[in-house]
Amino acid sequence: KVMAGASADKLLTAISRGGLVLGGLAVVPSTCLFDVDGGQRAVVLNMMTGVEDKVRGEGTHFKVPWLMQPKIYSIRLRPKLIQTTTGTKDLQTITIHVRMLFRPDVAGLPTIHTTLGEDYDERVIPSIANEVMKATIAQYNAEQLLTQREHVSQEIREAIVHRARQFNILMDDVSITHLTYGKEFARAIEEKQVAEQDAERQKFIVAASEQERQATVIRSEGEAEAAKMISEALKEHGSGLIEVRRIDAAKDIAEALSKSPNVMYLPNGQQMLLNVGGGGGQRTQA
Repeated sequence: KVMAGASADKLLTAISRGGLVLGGLAVVPSTCLFDVDGGQRAVVLNMMTGVEDKVRGEGTHFKVPWLMQPKIYSIRLRPKLIQTTTGTKDLQTITIHVRMLFRPDVAGLPTIHTTLGEDYDERVIPSIANEVMKATIAQYNAEQLLTQREHVSQEIREAIVHRARQFNILMDDVSITHLTYGKEFARAIEEKQVAEQDAERQKFIVAASEQERQATVIRSEGEAEAAKMISEALKEHGSGLIEVRRIDAAKDIAEALSKSPNVMYLPNGQQMLLNVGGGGGQRTQA
């Protein structure tokens, strides 16, 4: 009986030790391992030495509990819209909207974590975007922002990309989405367009009047030249030309009358009986 009790104690001890080992092994994945998904990077904070320079990529990584604390950062492109109201060179008030696509520089993640923190985009991007937009817009008149919008957009893009790179932030795209002017400037533009249209209309009227004047002068000169030629022809050939013109006119009249259904020609010197009015009377037409 004593030997059986001792064997049972040893068996229970072995089972308890095995259970502790299995329990410890079960705790290891949750306390000593961490995963980094696709599109993410991890920065490890060592409680003894500080933020490590090595950036962990996708996969499963080992960590020492309490001693190593991983911080996960997304490296995917993210959009951000910044709106600001500022003044132009000619003291016009405008509202500008700029959309940016940004991501952190992977090599600079340790610096970002040390100096800015996980909300680095909220700390940096609004301030540099507002500063660049206000400084750039102040160099142009309100009208130049309309006519040179592509150049202004490129200048803002280059300045924001340069400033963001100083904070280890990469800008893949910066574009102006909206540019809104004040009511006074919009009304001034409308009045200018109306004035330009009126000026163009007046130019057209003046040009039309000039063309009409020139046409009248040419017509008058032509009629004077024709009258001169006719007068010279009469002096040289007498009234024969007038007779020819009279004969031509008579031929044209006769041809026009011959085609009219309301005109009837009767032989001269002969008498014909016409039934006018259905027998109501007869009348001789000479």
